[in-house]
Amino acid sequence: MLNTKFIDDLARQISNSIPAGVKGMQADVEKNIRTLLQGAFTRLDLVTREEFDVQTKVLARTREKLEALEKLVAELEKQKL
Repeated sequence: MLNTKFIDDLARQISNSIPAGVKGMQADVEKNIRTLLQGAFTRLDLVTREEFDVQTKVLARTREKLEALEKLVAELEKQKL
């Protein structure tokens, strides 16, 4: 799940950049921007940093196992010759 603090901070920054004449509607604008950002990020199908780090570790372990198996196969092929 995406970090909602990031979305809240981004929505706040965007709403703070709105001209002074519109500041009266700032809370409503900030809420709408937050909703818009959450929807956009959800459609992007992003992963959290934690999920990314876990998958990176899984990939590293898989590569190590693959390299070990490749070495074993090469040794077995040499024995056959």
